[in-house]
Amino acid sequence: MSLKEALQKKSPYVYLLPEGTVQGQKVPVYFYLSERLLELLEEDAIRQAANAATLPGVVKAIYVMPDVHVGYGFPVGGVMATDTKEGIISPGSIGYDINCGVRLIATSLTADKVYPVREKLMQEILRNVPAGVGSTGKLKLSKKELAEVLVKGARWAVERGFGFEEDLQHIESEGALPGADPSKVSNTAYERGSGELGTVGSGNHFVEIQVVDEIYDEEISETLGLYEGQVTIMVHSGSRGLGHQVCVDYLKVAKDSLAKYGISLPDMQLACMPFSSPEGQSYFGAMKAAANYAFANRQILGYLTADTVRRFFGLSWEDLGYRLIYDLAHNIGKVEKHRVNGKVMELVVHRKGATRAFPPFHGEVPPAYRSIGQPVLIPGDVGRYSFLLVGQERSMEMSFGSACHGAGRLMSRSKAKELVRREGLEKVLEGLVVVAKGKGTIAEEIPQAYKDVSEVVRVVHELGIAKLVARMRPLGTLKG
Repeated sequence: MSLKEALQKKSPYVYLLPEGTVQGQKVPVYFYLSERLLELLEEDAIRQAANAATLPGVVKAIYVMPDVHVGYGFPVGGVMATDTKEGIISPGSIGYDINCGVRLIATSLTADKVYPVREKLMQEILRNVPAGVGSTGKLKLSKKELAEVLVKGARWAVERGFGFEEDLQHIESEGALPGADPSKVSNTAYERGSGELGTVGSGNHFVEIQVVDEIYDEEISETLGLYEGQVTIMVHSGSRGLGHQVCVDYLKVAKDSLAKYGISLPDMQLACMPFSSPEGQSYFGAMKAAANYAFANRQILGYLTADTVRRFFGLSWEDLGYRLIYDLAHNIGKVEKHRVNGKVMELVVHRKGATRAFPPFHGEVPPAYRSIGQPVLIPGDVGRYSFLLVGQERSMEMSFGSACHGAGRLMSRSKAKELVRREGLEKVLEGLVVVAKGKGTIAEEIPQAYKDVSEVVRVVHELGIAKLVARMRPLGTLKG
């Protein structure tokens, strides 16, 4: 019997792989899916989640979001928590692009002003915002300067004129994880990161000009300062080569330490080390440093994009109405307190392609949003929609306070390119304004390569994990 056949439907949108289905599986695995998304669920993604449930110190359950797809060792869309005292930390279960995440900026512009000039505007953004494989920015930092970025995160960028002090109040962890340790980051990682700060990168990363085209909750939208017809800016990027190298370096450390700590694995891609061990603590310090690099990166990218829009329309900052709504991570490990079997435990929560979705009145929700819950930003593909939700109380019991992170890939990059070769790029994009340094990137990231993000967010909304607030439609997209 396949693992997919072993899934039990517990209620609408909830499927269970019981504890013990695979050898050594310590906790159950919950998949949050509609019937259509269940059809798309890969057997290997189920296997990866079940394998993670065998790791030392894993608690309560593994939770898998509706945008799930196969990842490195642990599925993208997976959430796992381990005991800080008895459990492990797993670099592959956090991901290569540490603190890949999303930023949403509000403006006072309206779609009727932007739409007629959107192609010219996107070309101007392409000129001013570095993007693509190996892209480098105007900032060339020494190792000493870069070490400061790794500690200060977004604040480093604000101190150098990339944004405003009030931005920091609207970033997860205020844009810097405490305890980052630059000394645990390799020279190779420093070299890879030295010229990439303030760049979009490649793959599914983007900068997008959007319009708010549907409001689902008027009261919450008003609190957030969003309204129909409003133009917003969304940034999706992460820690670039520096974060990738941190993951590469510590996967090797983890593999080399398995015998030392007597850890056996069903899949070497899940290589890990005890969280409390010297190796675990070194990785955690380096991971935080990479996360802070990513916070600084998105801070700079958001500012560069907004400044380009401002100058394009000849506006002051005040007239542009620039305001950071929120910035969050969706590939990260964090120490958090959660209730497990009636007892509050300190856990290492691994979110790989999953967004924190803390509820109203949680202490880590910014004061401005404390009454409504943490904003949850879910980007879509270049042709459809992105969504803003807010975290709900049920997320704490159902997913360690986590929601989905995007549409979820449906088609491999090679198959996407094959479709473009067959149909032609213009026909596939159907009039969408998409700019990039090369057409190869656009071909890999066509809308058809992704699941329907509206189906994904509907699942977390219906489950009460996060509440739908607003929908944004792309006017123009810069692809990495």
